[in-house]
Amino acid sequence: MKKNAEKSSIPEHVAIIMDGNGRWAKERGLSRIKGHEEGAESVRVIVDACRKVGVKYLTLYAFSVENWVRPKAEIAGLMKLLDKFLTEREKDLHENDVRLRVSGRIEDLPLFVRRKLKKVMAATKDNRAGQLILALSYGGRTEIANAAKQIAKLAATGQLEPEKVDEATVAEHLYLPDVPDPDLMIRTSGEMRLSNFLLWQLSYAEFYISKKLWPDFREAEFLEAIEEYKGRRRRFGDIK
Repeated sequence: MKKNAEKSSIPEHVAIIMDGNGRWAKERGLSRIKGHEEGAESVRVIVDACRKVGVKYLTLYAFSVENWVRPKAEIAGLMKLLDKFLTEREKDLHENDVRLRVSGRIEDLPLFVRRKLKKVMAATKDNRAGQLILALSYGGRTEIANAAKQIAKLAATGQLEPEKVDEATVAEHLYLPDVPDPDLMIRTSGEMRLSNFLLWQLSYAEFYISKKLWPDFREAEFLEAIEEYKGRRRRFGDIK
């Protein structure tokens, strides 16, 4: 975590809760999966916009651990849509020198999706211009509990002294410990909650809430969020 108060510039890491696909579809008399399909186009646009403005890390809340309670038909449609997105966008990732990564319980996903994810992640692992991180079967509480479990095992086997456990220890055992915490968190559709997203990592992030539904959130809206972020002063507990 940065220690000194400073004027914000371009965020290094942007995290987005992509909310509103279902409402967007309902307003138009379409199926929910159509809303998700249009939302996938917003993903493409925002990934490209990040490259243009210099955002190095983009984390998208694509599917939460709670989303498994949705209708099976919708879940199946989402998984097929993810597979299609990976197939169609792998070339774009290479052209833009972007690495694909996943945060979450990848083992929960259907086999065909896991295979595609692992294929694209392996193919893009040496890309250096930026990282696209998909939070899949992800939950912030689950991630922290998983870290606590790993730390407890180390302590139980004598590899770690309990009194030496600190914030850095916990951070080292999260899903992607090498990724810097988000500077900016965007949520669409006007909702004002975190929904179990990156609970540890968002402690000092700036929040930006857009009333736009995710399928309508495109480059212009993203640039508005970046401009507002640039006008903020991040104090990190300082009084200056």
